[in-house]
Amino acid sequence: MTRRKKMLRLLCCLICAAVLAILTSGNARAQRVMYERPKMAKGPSALEVILEPYLDKYDLPALGAAVVRDGKIQAMGAVGTKAAGQQIPVTTGDRFHIGSDTKAMTALLAAMYVEAGKLRWDSKVEEIFPELKKTLAAGWGQVTLEGLLSHTSGILDDGERFGKLLQGSFEQGDLDLRGLRYWMLSKFLTQPIAAAPRKQFAYSNIGYMIAGAMIERVAGRSWEELMLERVFVPLRLRSAGFGPQSTVGTIDAPLPHKIVDGNAKPMLAGPNADNPLVLGPAGTVHMSLQDFARWAIWNLGRGKRGPGLVRAETLARLTTPVVDIPPGKDAAPGTPSGGRYALGWGEREYPWAKGPFLTHAGSNGMNLAHIVLDPRTDFGMVLMTNIGGKKADEALRGLEEELHKRYGK
Repeated sequence: MTRRKKMLRLLCCLICAAVLAILTSGNARAQRVMYERPKMAKGPSALEVILEPYLDKYDLPALGAAVVRDGKIQAMGAVGTKAAGQQIPVTTGDRFHIGSDTKAMTALLAAMYVEAGKLRWDSKVEEIFPELKKTLAAGWGQVTLEGLLSHTSGILDDGERFGKLLQGSFEQGDLDLRGLRYWMLSKFLTQPIAAAPRKQFAYSNIGYMIAGAMIERVAGRSWEELMLERVFVPLRLRSAGFGPQSTVGTIDAPLPHKIVDGNAKPMLAGPNADNPLVLGPAGTVHMSLQDFARWAIWNLGRGKRGPGLVRAETLARLTTPVVDIPPGKDAAPGTPSGGRYALGWGEREYPWAKGPFLTHAGSNGMNLAHIVLDPRTDFGMVLMTNIGGKKADEALRGLEEELHKRYGK
């Protein structure tokens, strides 16, 4: 082979490699919503020294937290490992699961369609799905969008019935997620609701799934598509996605952990690493600590910070309490246990500060995330760990108090 041919072959190989790299990079960015890894905070604004003791005290694999004030991240840090038993350090750019903190995003999405005139707060399930009216069981005729978003619809997450429906959903091989949600609600609506609507608070994940299905019906697209296009992209939540926070086959995010025989077991991405995706509107979102802080900052702005996704008065409605939450000592971590509930947001008092605070918690039993906001002072905290349970909840509650004492004055 002549020298010239060798040079031409080498040049072709280099060009092909460059094209392949560009194509691969584009695909990766499309799959992970333009994910970017931010740099760790340094100096006095880093929280690692505060966070580190919580790992051993509460048996946490990893822990992240950020403090926001006046539209900026005041302090931020992440400590621990992505997988128990391995030394894979976490960073503030790693994706954590936020569970039911997703509900505020679903309520915001619903508000967009209320403002567009495609939904009303008092839109009834039977209006949105008129073809199911003949099969509705007792009580369903009065269930509204607001009732679903405020957990006052009378729907309970009945364990046995709910479990059978979820099991049945895996057998519907011809349906996509939007179709599965419609299939589940069509079956669920044939059963009487547990209590009279608007009378009492009853936390319901399937109620949020139904609200998501209502949004899908009037929009003609899936909840995931709408969430990506109308919430994640405008708010620049570049790390946000759905389902397990890690990519299949890799440990590229803090893995969720189950407690098995008293030990933390890391769960690689797969069907058992999160709740079924059909429950997306109730809580399957994950994102980085930095993006969770960005979400907090936008909500603290009460419509005064861009982008203007909905009017300020609509945001106020989303955070105005609708119902009291009965105190519940046995409430599962990630579910409300006192205070009041609005639309996707809770409101509660804390003994260590003057309240009330706007708040929510989220967990799939293997992760836990808290968001605590004080719109009066434009101050907030977000906290995330990759394990669930009471000890994790105690850790985040204790950390909230400590961070507020240090930064909330």
